[in-house]
Amino acid sequence: MPTYRNYHGMMEFIDVSQLSFIHDLGPKGLEGMVLKRSGGHRIPGLNCCGQSKMCYRWSKRWLVVKDSFLLYVKPDSGAISFVMLFDKEFAVKMDSKDTETQHGVRVDSLSRCLVLKCSSYRHARWWGQAIEGFVQERGAAFLTDHRFGSFARREEDVPAKWYVNGKTYMEDVADALEEAKEEIFITDWWLSPEIFLKRPIVEGNRWRLDHVLRRKAQQGVHVYVMLYKEVELALGINSGYSKLTLRHLHPNIKVMRHPDHVSSAVYLWAHHEKIVVIDQSVAFVGGIDLAYGRWDDREHRLADVGSVTFSPSQQAEASSGGAAAPADGGGGYGNPAFSADDAAVQPKIKGQGRMRRAKMSIKRHLRKHGLAHADSDDDLDPDPDCAGEAPYRSPVLNRVFLLLRGRDPFSEVKNDDLCSSLQKHPVRTRFDIFKGACKTRKYLLSSLPYYVRRHVSESDAERLARSGGDDGDLCGDTRFWHGKDYCNFVHKDWIELDKPFDDFIDRHVTPRMPWHDISSVVHGKAARDVARHFIQRWNFTKIVKPKYRLLSFPYLLPKSHTTAGHQRYRVPGCVNANVQILRSASDWSAGIKYHEESIHNAYVHVIENSRHFIYIENQFFISCADNRHVFNKIGDAIAERIIKAHREGEKYRVYVVTPLLPGFEGDISTGGGSAIQAIMHFNYRTMNRGDHSIISQLKREMDDQWINYISIAGLRTHAELEGKLVTELIYVHSKMLIADDNAVIIGSANINDRSMLGKRDSEVAVLVEDSETVASVMDGRAYRAGRFALRLRVECFKTILGAHGDPSIDVSDPISDQFYKEVWMSTCARNATIYQKVFRCLPSSDVRNILELDGYLGKPGLDRDDPARAHEELRKIRGFAVQFPLQFLAEQNLLPPIGSKEAMVPMEVWT
Repeated sequence: MPTYRNYHGMMEFIDVSQLSFIHDLGPKGLEGMVLKRSGGHRIPGLNCCGQSKMCYRWSKRWLVVKDSFLLYVKPDSGAISFVMLFDKEFAVKMDSKDTETQHGVRVDSLSRCLVLKCSSYRHARWWGQAIEGFVQERGAAFLTDHRFGSFARREEDVPAKWYVNGKTYMEDVADALEEAKEEIFITDWWLSPEIFLKRPIVEGNRWRLDHVLRRKAQQGVHVYVMLYKEVELALGINSGYSKLTLRHLHPNIKVMRHPDHVSSAVYLWAHHEKIVVIDQSVAFVGGIDLAYGRWDDREHRLADVGSVTFSPSQQAEASSGGAAAPADGGGGYGNPAFSADDAAVQPKIKGQGRMRRAKMSIKRHLRKHGLAHADSDDDLDPDPDCAGEAPYRSPVLNRVFLLLRGRDPFSEVKNDDLCSSLQKHPVRTRFDIFKGACKTRKYLLSSLPYYVRRHVSESDAERLARSGGDDGDLCGDTRFWHGKDYCNFVHKDWIELDKPFDDFIDRHVTPRMPWHDISSVVHGKAARDVARHFIQRWNFTKIVKPKYRLLSFPYLLPKSHTTAGHQRYRVPGCVNANVQILRSASDWSAGIKYHEESIHNAYVHVIENSRHFIYIENQFFISCADNRHVFNKIGDAIAERIIKAHREGEKYRVYVVTPLLPGFEGDISTGGGSAIQAIMHFNYRTMNRGDHSIISQLKREMDDQWINYISIAGLRTHAELEGKLVTELIYVHSKMLIADDNAVIIGSANINDRSMLGKRDSEVAVLVEDSETVASVMDGRAYRAGRFALRLRVECFKTILGAHGDPSIDVSDPISDQFYKEVWMSTCARNATIYQKVFRCLPSSDVRNILELDGYLGKPGLDRDDPARAHEELRKIRGFAVQFPLQFLAEQNLLPPIGSKEAMVPMEVWT
């Protein structure tokens, strides 16, 4: 009878529950009623209310044991009230000295000592032996200490794919989110709900992150998001706004933030992971947050003014008609949000107080795309009596007209999704969205106002889709970065993030800072491991923060590895490889007894065992242990491997690509500020300054021969902005290591103590070791390279050396003298020299101390003295790579000065 289906007495009688036969949770396992003791969690600072012997309590619970976890359920409500993941600390103890109770069973893991109480000695022995036997048989893979000390083992034949820069990454994330059927896990250091995952924007808000998540939530998919809760005085990422924005989208979207700084006493460390998991079967892992500034492609554009303007003939006509636009392209109509886009839509008639209809009118635009017919002219023609306010007789078109002008009418128009979409965007982007709506069939048929839509036939829509909606009356480029997405955080840090589409930098004056990044996607069992890490953090946060103990924030359950082979969706373009998930985790971040630093261990291992070369891209380069301020050993492993190669007469190369300047707001022309200088101090301490640095260690062994083994580079580019030559560094945010074209580490972990030691920031990475090889070349000899690693290394080299546009640049052999000296070193040196000659840019090795800055910058570059010659020199630039200025401020003490706020924080913050 239905009445007894979920009755706990019936469940107890037949030893089943609602979790017994869920295929993805694995085999049925053990079930039964027990008493459990409160407390036992390994939570820093939680030493009362159930943690001590004096105040624990016993509760009746339905225990369920699966192959990789156990849980217990409240028998009256059926609500899951705890989940324990099995790990290397798993143990079952039945002695009364261990359980501290009669007829007890103790189950240990890294996260908890769970004590159960049974009705008799025999019952307790049965439970203890049954749990241990079942888990040892079905979940042995989780109980061993895996390579590098990782919580996850190496999985074979895993479909994997890499991403260079955010464009392709975000596109694949968007497509994978669309394929979600059950659940979505997302955790980021920073998440911006309003970012567009696919660009340029031609389908309205369809691919805006918050719209994608709301759409999936409405379809019944459960979305779980974990955000780093920042110290607001130190960081301006406004995770509170992100949380509220996402939480209000739909009840199926749950958002947690962690840590609570006061109760946890965690002020210095951050959750730094970047993970997106789809149905526990597809997992994106890398360095790219779903946040502002991260979207970029291999072009690394500096300028994104964006324009939808008249064609030259129309501009001439507008000029003859008396239209005048301000010299800076915007701000000329009494609206501070106006841009060149808007000025083109509505030129003002000189001497008159109202707007004349532009050649690019809504009527002409709709007619051009087949959206208006002759029989609708009365409604589409402007009303001469209201040309400045509501020129069309159709209320829908009047509203579109006013919205494009920046006037938001108060009256509502039914069935008008397009107008609603326009109203949510700033004026400067509205015409791009309107034009995209007219061009794109999918968005057009579903979102155009009814009045317009009733004139559109299927054949017209198909014709528009084929033609792409080319408009000869319009010229210009669509913006890629809207509002806060257009950024240069060294020039100015983000502000007012609750106004996402308002610019905070003048894009007509200041170039954006391009963003170079790396990420990956894995499937199957490796994706299960990423999901397992997310679940452990989610469940831990639910325990430690009282506000999340509500039933509306459920405990999450890991899916079984036995069902990982069945994949509903696979990201296109993957290759099979062996994959191991690595992490940095500890008691504060994941609630585990012992910290894990498997990323650090893997880096050192891969470097030590590399035979030919390593290629590193990383946001930081802080290493070389002195066991006083710096403890990670990556830099020492690099130095020791080079010294070994030198002693044995082997050819060995090390390539390091890192940002020219740290990513903190500051004016480098005056020294950059204490935060920038503090990071520079530890970066240079790793590279070439002080006895512990890599180059100092090498010089002691081989004098100046070190230059044949290691090259350190940054990235820079240039462009024209409003007719003026500009340059900017490309911010390297990658966290990647490639060794011998066979092994790759991609993740969120920087090369510094914060990321590598495990006890500080939380991180996740993947180690991909190729199982499929292809023919390649190494030092002029035939070589079997891994398919995954080789393609990634070649894409990186081609991008930063300019080989995509110059096929004469050969990047196939990464260690030959011809490539290392005549391509890599020559390109880096030539590009750096040209940029210094043209722009007198910083950082530069010509500036050894702060006092030399004024003299260096006082001498103009070719961009000011001889623009024609400057253009000629810049044509010699290839790619983006520039030699790292190892002598910049070499005579300056870069540590924070005593008395500054930076000097008041512990040194560990900078390392």
